[in-house]
Amino acid sequence: MPILGPEHDLQHPVEGDSAWSESYYFNAYDPDEDIGFYSRVGIRPNEGYMDLGMSLWLPGQEIAHMGGRRDQKTMTDRLLEVGDMKYELIEPMKRWRIAGSGEAHVSDLKTRATRQAKISMDVEFHALMPAIGTDGQGKEGSGPSAETRKSVGKGHLEQGGRWTGEITIDGVTHRLGPNARGNRDKSWGPRRWGGPKMWRWFSINIDDDTHFGGIRIGTDAGDLHRGWVWKNGAHASIEEWRVRTELEADGVTQKVCHVTAVDKNGVEHALRADLLRVAPGGGTKNGTVVNEGLARWTYEGVTGTGIAEYLHQFDAEGRTRVPIE
Repeated sequence: MPILGPEHDLQHPVEGDSAWSESYYFNAYDPDEDIGFYSRVGIRPNEGYMDLGMSLWLPGQEIAHMGGRRDQKTMTDRLLEVGDMKYELIEPMKRWRIAGSGEAHVSDLKTRATRQAKISMDVEFHALMPAIGTDGQGKEGSGPSAETRKSVGKGHLEQGGRWTGEITIDGVTHRLGPNARGNRDKSWGPRRWGGPKMWRWFSINIDDDTHFGGIRIGTDAGDLHRGWVWKNGAHASIEEWRVRTELEADGVTQKVCHVTAVDKNGVEHALRADLLRVAPGGGTKNGTVVNEGLARWTYEGVTGTGIAEYLHQFDAEGRTRVPIE
């Protein structure tokens, strides 16, 4: 996977597929404050709208959700606004700002108790590495790669960075410190959430100089393995994600992920994710569920943080259509 230029942080030509989307995703976590978030804002011009979802990891075992949608029939890139939230591109491939406030629905992930909370935030992403990805300009071809392009986008980039700024919950302000890191990504092309048979997506920040990202995604043509490692100022593509999962008592929710990322040079990177919390957890019948896992990642004796996200498709009995490895 190559390094992509700053032009890919801007809008791409819209194609005719009704599900065409330009999608921006951000995640962050500060282990010292035990606070973070994951958020996606997407423009779907052929369907005529822009939407966003913002989920915040609150201290303890709570998660807060905010969302919104507005009409949007043309593309935009440097300022994405939905409701009271703004996503601002300050410098392509280097800095983004997310700011806004609103009422959030808060759930306790253990007790399932709910409440409402006032949330405000003003945070900035500062890149620690170049953006790595694919520009989506290659031939359609065949096999898992071609199948994936039909449902999760043609072009894609990912980038690790540090976060600064503040998040305030019910009047209590949390300032993001030096260990607040995260990844951002961007996808463009058709996006259909029910398309993949499964996926295992990993977003990993070990320290300022070591980052991983990538996915193993199930298709009717087989599994696609895609990803990257950035280490000591150089990057390599990931050829294979070997995964072994320890599950919670429900038999679905990830608890510990033992991951070996094999890069194109044949180097095997052994990683372990111990899940801090997973949302929503569990499963459903005849549906698609994305279990977003906030994790403590360990690599070569160093501990960082990130995401271990599992997408499942469930049958009528509430069983995953693809066994969890």
